[in-house]
Amino acid sequence: MENPTNSPNVLLTSARRPAQLEAFGRLLDVLDRLRTECPWDKKQTLQTLRHLTIEETYEISDAILRDDLPDLKKELGDVMLHLIFYARIAAEKDAFDIADVLNAQCEKLIYRHPHIYGDVQAHDEETVKRNWEQLKLKEKGNTNGVLGGVPTSLPALVKAMRIQEKARGAGFDWEQPEQVWDKVQEELNEFGTEYSHGNPDRMDAEKAADEFGDLLFSLVNFARFAGINPEEALERTNRKFISRFQYLETAAAANNQHLADLSLAQMDVYWEEAKRRPAQPKGTV
Repeated sequence: MENPTNSPNVLLTSARRPAQLEAFGRLLDVLDRLRTECPWDKKQTLQTLRHLTIEETYEISDAILRDDLPDLKKELGDVMLHLIFYARIAAEKDAFDIADVLNAQCEKLIYRHPHIYGDVQAHDEETVKRNWEQLKLKEKGNTNGVLGGVPTSLPALVKAMRIQEKARGAGFDWEQPEQVWDKVQEELNEFGTEYSHGNPDRMDAEKAADEFGDLLFSLVNFARFAGINPEEALERTNRKFISRFQYLETAAAANNQHLADLSLAQMDVYWEEAKRRPAQPKGTV
């Protein structure tokens, strides 16, 4: 999507800083008034906003997957409002305000980028990430170890990726992709054994679930080595499946057929037609 100004860097110039600061101040002023005059905004707490913020974050993710920059602008605004709302509530509790939040973030970024703000050498991404994790462990109050910063409420697939990234930052990782692929094959075989190789009636469900978890974890590990984000890859497959299934429904209806009345072989005919269709525009389903 092209920048409407036809100048990709115009919004990054220092000349935009006054406008950016004015807009941020305006948002603070608007929230101040809403917090004191609007019945809904006056009632909000940290707890009541939490699930709304999670929803808004997923909407940002959707806009990114669709490569929809106009929608992304809107969703970023929603999340920005939530962030300053949290800071406003904390200020009412005499805990901190938005200035404290932003200054703390600046200090953290400066501290964790000694290759920019100090004399440490870091010429590649892996060194930067490793330094980041090591510095994080040294920070005051960090007593939970390398993996302590992984949120417990993260979706399991995302959490697996973050766990592995943090372990890598501490130097605990495979050396070669082939080793990770071998591990995938090993876990696949172990799951096959617990699953009784296609005879689920003879399997131990709990042990099979454990082995399936190990298999997924190893696949996430291999995706990381292959430069693939497993969450995004799975979402692409989800969207592809939805698109093909919707075609199946539409094509069957066009022929006055109901899915419930079709055999699997008949549905498969429509499915194969869906697979042969031209690729859909990015982000559509």
